[in-house]
Amino acid sequence: MGAGRLRLLRFAVRLPLVLLLLLGGLLILAVAYRWLPAAGRAWLNRNWSACVLAISGVRVRVSGEPRLEGPVLWVANHVSWIDIFALSTVRATAFVAKAEIRRWPLAGWLAAGTGTVFIQRGQRHAVHAAAAAMQRYFDQGGAVGLFPEGTTSEGHDVRHFHASLFEPARELDVAVQPVALRFLHHGRRSGYAAFVGEQTLVGNMWKVLGTTGLAVDVVFLPPLQVRGPDGAPASRTALAAASQEAIREVLVGEAQPAAQEQRESALHA
Repeated sequence: MGAGRLRLLRFAVRLPLVLLLLLGGLLILAVAYRWLPAAGRAWLNRNWSACVLAISGVRVRVSGEPRLEGPVLWVANHVSWIDIFALSTVRATAFVAKAEIRRWPLAGWLAAGTGTVFIQRGQRHAVHAAAAAMQRYFDQGGAVGLFPEGTTSEGHDVRHFHASLFEPARELDVAVQPVALRFLHHGRRSGYAAFVGEQTLVGNMWKVLGTTGLAVDVVFLPPLQVRGPDGAPASRTALAAASQEAIREVLVGEAQPAAQEQRESALHA
Protein backbone atom coordinates (compact mmCIF):
# COMPACT_ATOMS: atom_id res chain seq x y z
CA MET A 1 0.00 0.00 0.00
CA GLY A 2 1.37 3.43 -0.93
CA ALA A 3 2.31 6.15 1.57
CA GLY A 4 -0.67 8.29 0.56
CA ARG A 5 -3.15 5.48 1.17
CA LEU A 6 -1.58 4.65 4.52
CA ARG A 7 -1.90 8.30 5.56
CA LEU A 8 -5.55 8.33 4.52
CA LEU A 9 -6.21 5.06 6.38
CA ARG A 10 -4.62 6.32 9.60
CA PHE A 11 -6.58 9.56 9.38
CA ALA A 12 -9.85 7.73 8.65
CA VAL A 13 -9.37 5.49 11.69
CA ARG A 14 -8.12 8.09 14.16
CA LEU A 15 -10.41 11.02 13.39
CA PRO A 16 -13.69 9.27 14.33
CA LEU A 17 -12.10 8.01 17.56
CA VAL A 18 -10.94 11.52 18.47
CA LEU A 19 -14.38 12.93 17.70
CA LEU A 20 -16.03 10.25 19.83
CA LEU A 21 -13.70 11.09 22.68
CA LEU A 22 -14.55 14.78 22.36
CA LEU A 23 -18.26 14.01 22.31
CA GLY A 24 -17.84 11.77 25.34
CA GLY A 25 -16.06 14.59 27.12
CA LEU A 26 -18.94 16.96 26.38
CA LEU A 27 -21.40 14.41 27.72
CA ILE A 28 -19.44 14.06 30.95
CA LEU A 29 -19.29 17.84 31.27
CA ALA A 30 -23.04 18.12 30.84
CA VAL A 31 -24.00 15.27 33.16
CA ALA A 32 -21.40 14.69 35.85
CA TYR A 33 -18.31 16.93 35.73
CA ARG A 34 -19.54 19.67 38.06
CA TRP A 35 -20.60 17.10 40.67
CA LEU A 36 -17.23 15.37 40.84
CA PRO A 37 -14.82 16.23 43.67
CA ALA A 38 -11.72 18.19 42.70
CA ALA A 39 -9.55 15.07 42.79
CA GLY A 40 -11.97 13.27 40.48
CA ARG A 41 -11.99 16.13 37.97
CA ALA A 42 -8.18 16.25 38.03
CA TRP A 43 -7.93 12.48 37.42
CA LEU A 44 -10.42 12.71 34.58
CA ASN A 45 -8.61 15.64 32.93
CA ARG A 46 -5.24 13.90 33.04
CA ASN A 47 -6.40 10.57 31.72
CA TRP A 48 -8.76 12.01 29.11
CA SER A 49 -5.90 14.16 27.74
CA ALA A 50 -3.63 11.10 27.64
CA CYS A 51 -6.28 9.21 25.66
CA VAL A 52 -6.61 12.03 23.12
CA LEU A 53 -2.88 11.99 22.44
CA ALA A 54 -2.63 8.20 22.38
CA ILE A 55 -5.41 7.94 19.80
CA SER A 56 -3.77 10.74 17.80
CA GLY A 57 -0.51 8.79 17.71
CA VAL A 58 1.44 11.32 19.78
CA ARG A 59 3.85 10.07 22.43
CA VAL A 60 4.51 12.27 25.48
CA ARG A 61 7.81 12.08 27.37
CA VAL A 62 8.09 14.05 30.62
CA SER A 63 11.37 15.05 32.26
CA GLY A 64 12.35 17.37 35.10
CA GLU A 65 10.40 17.95 38.28
CA PRO A 66 6.93 19.40 37.65
CA ARG A 67 5.28 21.23 40.51
CA LEU A 68 2.40 18.85 41.23
CA GLU A 69 0.95 20.46 44.35
CA GLY A 70 -0.04 23.99 45.25
CA PRO A 71 -0.47 26.99 42.96
CA VAL A 72 1.92 27.24 40.03
CA LEU A 73 2.19 29.13 36.76
CA TRP A 74 3.50 26.84 34.02
CA VAL A 75 5.05 28.97 31.27
CA ALA A 76 5.66 27.19 27.97
CA ASN A 77 6.52 27.80 24.35
CA HIS A 78 3.60 27.23 22.00
CA VAL A 79 3.69 24.95 18.94
CA SER A 80 0.33 23.22 18.51
CA TRP A 81 -3.04 22.28 20.00
CA ILE A 82 -1.11 19.23 21.22
CA ASP A 83 0.61 21.41 23.85
CA ILE A 84 -2.48 21.72 26.03
CA PHE A 85 -3.11 17.98 26.14
CA ALA A 86 0.58 17.21 26.75
CA LEU A 87 0.74 19.47 29.81
CA SER A 88 -2.64 18.25 31.05
CA THR A 89 -1.40 14.66 31.17
CA VAL A 90 0.95 15.77 33.96
CA ARG A 91 -1.47 17.82 36.05
CA ALA A 92 -4.96 19.20 35.54
CA THR A 93 -4.30 22.73 34.30
CA ALA A 94 -6.40 25.80 33.51
CA PHE A 95 -4.97 27.42 30.38
CA VAL A 96 -4.98 30.99 29.17
CA ALA A 97 -6.07 30.87 25.52
CA LYS A 98 -7.12 33.28 22.79
CA ALA A 99 -10.85 33.89 22.60
CA GLU A 100 -11.09 32.43 19.08
CA ILE A 101 -10.59 28.92 20.47
CA ARG A 102 -13.90 29.18 22.31
CA ARG A 103 -15.66 29.13 18.93
CA TRP A 104 -14.02 25.88 17.79
CA PRO A 105 -16.58 23.08 17.53
CA LEU A 106 -16.26 20.44 20.26
CA ALA A 107 -12.74 21.36 21.37
CA GLY A 108 -13.69 24.96 22.15
CA TRP A 109 -16.79 23.91 24.06
CA LEU A 110 -14.73 21.46 26.09
CA ALA A 111 -12.10 24.09 26.81
CA ALA A 112 -14.78 26.44 28.12
CA GLY A 113 -16.34 23.72 30.26
CA THR A 114 -13.06 22.73 31.89
CA GLY A 115 -12.14 26.23 33.00
CA THR A 116 -10.00 27.71 30.23
CA VAL A 117 -9.33 31.42 30.72
CA PHE A 118 -10.13 33.11 27.40
CA ILE A 119 -8.55 36.42 26.48
CA GLN A 120 -9.46 38.80 23.65
CA ARG A 121 -6.17 39.90 22.18
CA GLY A 122 -5.60 43.61 21.77
CA GLN A 123 -8.10 44.69 24.43
CA ARG A 124 -6.61 46.05 27.63
CA HIS A 125 -9.62 45.27 29.82
CA ALA A 126 -9.41 41.63 28.69
CA VAL A 127 -5.97 41.31 30.29
CA HIS A 128 -7.37 42.46 33.62
CA ALA A 129 -10.27 39.99 33.38
CA ALA A 130 -7.88 37.13 32.55
CA ALA A 131 -5.58 38.10 35.41
CA ALA A 132 -8.52 38.04 37.84
CA ALA A 133 -9.52 34.56 36.64
CA MET A 134 -5.93 33.33 37.03
CA GLN A 135 -5.84 34.71 40.56
CA ARG A 136 -8.95 32.71 41.46
CA TYR A 137 -7.27 29.50 40.31
CA PHE A 138 -4.14 30.33 42.31
CA ASP A 139 -6.27 31.01 45.40
CA GLN A 140 -7.67 27.48 45.00
CA GLY A 141 -4.16 25.98 44.79
CA GLY A 142 -4.43 25.22 41.09
CA ALA A 143 -2.07 25.18 38.12
CA VAL A 144 -2.40 27.70 35.30
CA GLY A 145 -0.77 27.20 31.90
CA LEU A 146 0.43 30.26 29.99
CA PHE A 147 1.82 30.54 26.43
CA PRO A 148 3.26 34.06 26.61
CA GLU A 149 4.43 34.16 22.99
CA GLY A 150 0.81 34.87 22.11
CA THR A 151 1.09 32.73 18.99
CA THR A 152 2.53 29.43 17.79
CA SER A 153 5.89 28.71 16.21
CA GLU A 154 7.65 25.70 14.71
CA GLY A 155 9.36 25.12 18.05
CA HIS A 156 12.99 25.48 16.96
CA ASP A 157 13.33 28.71 18.96
CA VAL A 158 11.11 30.82 21.18
CA ARG A 159 9.51 34.19 20.37
CA HIS A 160 9.32 37.23 22.61
CA PHE A 161 7.36 36.61 25.83
CA HIS A 162 4.64 39.12 26.70
CA ALA A 163 4.86 39.98 30.39
CA SER A 164 1.38 41.22 31.35
CA LEU A 165 -0.07 37.88 32.51
CA PHE A 166 2.89 37.16 34.78
CA GLU A 167 1.48 39.78 37.16
CA PRO A 168 -1.03 37.55 39.04
CA ALA A 169 1.71 35.05 39.93
CA ARG A 170 4.03 37.88 40.94
CA GLU A 171 1.43 39.54 43.17
CA LEU A 172 0.56 36.29 44.97
CA ASP A 173 4.15 35.01 45.17
CA VAL A 174 3.15 31.93 43.13
CA ALA A 175 5.84 29.63 41.73
CA VAL A 176 6.67 30.31 38.07
CA GLN A 177 7.97 27.18 36.33
CA PRO A 178 9.21 27.33 32.72
CA VAL A 179 8.36 24.32 30.52
CA ALA A 180 10.08 23.61 27.20
CA LEU A 181 8.09 21.67 24.59
CA ARG A 182 10.30 19.90 22.04
CA PHE A 183 8.56 18.17 19.16
CA LEU A 184 10.07 15.22 17.33
CA HIS A 185 9.11 13.33 14.19
CA HIS A 186 10.64 9.87 13.82
CA GLY A 187 13.22 10.68 16.48
CA ARG A 188 14.40 14.02 15.09
CA ARG A 189 13.55 17.55 16.16
CA SER A 190 10.88 18.80 13.81
CA GLY A 191 8.23 21.44 13.21
CA TYR A 192 6.05 18.90 11.40
CA ALA A 193 3.16 19.14 13.91
CA ALA A 194 3.32 22.92 14.28
CA PHE A 195 0.00 24.75 13.87
CA VAL A 196 1.34 27.87 12.19
CA GLY A 197 0.69 30.38 9.44
CA GLU A 198 -2.53 30.13 7.46
CA GLN A 199 -3.00 26.47 8.31
CA THR A 200 -6.48 25.48 9.48
CA LEU A 201 -7.21 23.21 12.43
CA VAL A 202 -8.54 20.56 10.04
CA GLY A 203 -5.42 20.85 7.91
CA ASN A 204 -3.17 20.44 10.93
CA MET A 205 -5.16 17.46 12.18
CA TRP A 206 -4.80 15.87 8.73
CA LYS A 207 -1.03 16.04 9.16
CA VAL A 208 -0.96 14.89 12.78
CA LEU A 209 -3.52 12.10 12.55
CA GLY A 210 -2.19 10.85 9.24
CA THR A 211 1.41 10.29 10.25
CA THR A 212 3.41 8.16 12.68
CA GLY A 213 6.40 8.81 14.91
CA LEU A 214 5.25 12.05 16.54
CA ALA A 215 6.49 12.74 20.05
CA VAL A 216 6.73 15.72 22.37
CA ASP A 217 9.27 16.11 25.14
CA VAL A 218 7.78 18.06 28.04
CA VAL A 219 10.82 19.41 29.90
CA PHE A 220 10.05 20.95 33.29
CA LEU A 221 12.77 23.41 34.30
CA PRO A 222 13.52 24.64 37.84
CA PRO A 223 11.01 27.23 39.13
CA LEU A 224 12.22 30.81 38.94
CA GLN A 225 13.25 32.88 41.91
CA VAL A 226 10.28 35.22 42.22
CA ARG A 227 12.02 37.34 44.86
CA GLY A 228 15.41 38.97 44.79
CA PRO A 229 18.12 38.82 47.49
CA ASP A 230 16.48 41.80 49.23
CA GLY A 231 13.13 40.02 49.39
CA ALA A 232 11.49 42.29 46.85
CA PRO A 233 9.40 40.54 44.16
CA ALA A 234 10.89 40.34 40.68
CA SER A 235 9.18 42.45 38.05
CA ARG A 236 6.85 40.75 35.59
CA THR A 237 9.21 41.79 32.81
CA ALA A 238 12.11 40.06 34.56
CA LEU A 239 10.03 36.89 35.08
CA ALA A 240 9.04 36.84 31.42
CA ALA A 241 12.62 37.35 30.27
CA ALA A 242 13.98 34.67 32.61
CA SER A 243 11.32 32.17 31.45
CA GLN A 244 12.04 32.91 27.82
CA GLU A 245 15.78 32.44 28.24
CA ALA A 246 15.42 29.20 30.21
CA ILE A 247 13.19 27.68 27.53
CA ARG A 248 15.40 28.97 24.71
CA GLU A 249 18.42 27.21 26.19
CA VAL A 250 16.58 23.89 25.93
CA LEU A 251 15.17 24.47 22.44
CA VAL A 252 18.12 26.04 20.70
CA GLY A 253 20.80 24.06 22.49
CA GLU A 254 19.74 20.83 20.72
CA ALA A 255 18.03 22.19 17.62
CA GLN A 256 19.07 21.10 14.15
CA PRO A 257 18.80 23.42 11.10
CA ALA A 258 15.11 23.85 10.37
CA ALA A 259 15.35 23.18 6.65
CA GLN A 260 17.11 19.87 7.20
CA GLU A 261 14.55 18.80 9.81
CA GLN A 262 11.69 19.57 7.47
CA ARG A 263 13.29 17.49 4.73
CA GLU A 264 13.78 14.58 7.13
CA SER A 265 10.17 14.86 8.33
CA ALA A 266 8.86 14.90 4.77
CA LEU A 267 10.60 11.61 4.07
CA HIS A 268 8.57 9.95 6.84
CA ALA A 269 5.22 11.69 6.34
